[in-house]
Amino acid sequence: MNDKYLEEYKNQMYEYKKQLYKDHHLNSLFIEMTLRCNARCEHCGSSCGDVIQKDEITKEEIYKVLEDICNSGIYDPRKIMLNITGGEPLVRKDMFEILAYADRLGFPWGITTNGMLIDEEVVKNMVKTHMYSVSVSIDGLKETHENFRKVPGSYEKILKGIELMMKEPSIKVVQVTTCVNKKNINELEELYQLLLSKKVPYWRIVTVDPIGRAKDNDDILLNGEEIKRMVRFIREKQIENKMVVSYGCGHYFGFNMDYDIRNHPFICYTGVNVASILSNGDIFVCPDVKRLPELIQGNIRKDNFVEVWEKKFKIFRTMNRTCNKKCKACSEWKLCGGDALHTWDFEENKPLMCSKEYFKEDYRIQKELQNRKKRQEARKKKKAK
Repeated sequence: MNDKYLEEYKNQMYEYKKQLYKDHHLNSLFIEMTLRCNARCEHCGSSCGDVIQKDEITKEEIYKVLEDICNSGIYDPRKIMLNITGGEPLVRKDMFEILAYADRLGFPWGITTNGMLIDEEVVKNMVKTHMYSVSVSIDGLKETHENFRKVPGSYEKILKGIELMMKEPSIKVVQVTTCVNKKNINELEELYQLLLSKKVPYWRIVTVDPIGRAKDNDDILLNGEEIKRMVRFIREKQIENKMVVSYGCGHYFGFNMDYDIRNHPFICYTGVNVASILSNGDIFVCPDVKRLPELIQGNIRKDNFVEVWEKKFKIFRTMNRTCNKKCKACSEWKLCGGDALHTWDFEENKPLMCSKEYFKEDYRIQKELQNRKKRQEARKKKKAK
């Protein structure tokens, strides 16, 4: 793509995002069932574990949110994906009761789980309540995974659970998600071969971000060279085309890289098309975003969810929602927009991750090539005169 068309593309994407922010049509709702969890993952964005949560939302309160959406006259529940998350959502004894009710109302739903509680009975309940998709965390080979998640002896049980779900044709998407970090980046190829042998159809790769527990475990965070290794790996596996391998929703890696690893441009949709109900009832954006009081938009115990979604969230629907002078002056601003909301440092007003910082040499070479091309064109014009 030459400079002229790239600039035109940036402008088109910028206008597209502005329209998205204006329309703000809800199509994805996270429901954080609990902060309780049966693992102690080193990277957990919510620092979950043995949390004694007295204000955990009840099933009746969740029912009320779903009913408010159905009765709003604005939204069709069949077009809003419920993303069930935690903590570990399967530790809630009434989870499938809640999802049976959501299913009767017409909501499609999927779950993110560590997979340790999946057995024949759980899979039966998944099928009964018409679960559409599941994403199970596997963060390396057996020893690495179990050390990372602090649960010895869990690996085989997780793989068995995946196999059970893959046997059910009604479950449309069975996906493995891997959080790539310094402890497992050298195991990606072996893990790929393992998942192939299990005939896993979808593999979602994400990076461990400097949020939650990972902020105190910065020795697991990837550097620029390791991120480039990960990107090359994803590219190679997409070319092999034996399994759908892609990078997750977070982070702008540059125009070419984004298309290579996602097949679509980077946009952070949270607060625009994506909302969440946190485990204490707070109405929020992506659950991974830092839960600052000034960012909370309401609470389902006192507010109508649809009214809050339609009338509030204003700070998330502006092109400058993650912005500072340096970002605004950057050549990548119209595509990056300050990167993902969950890694924006609101206190320091800067991104915790920046593609230009990670790939300084790549951008330097790109800029030099552009300048060289301009000098050559200038010499040609001068000679023609």
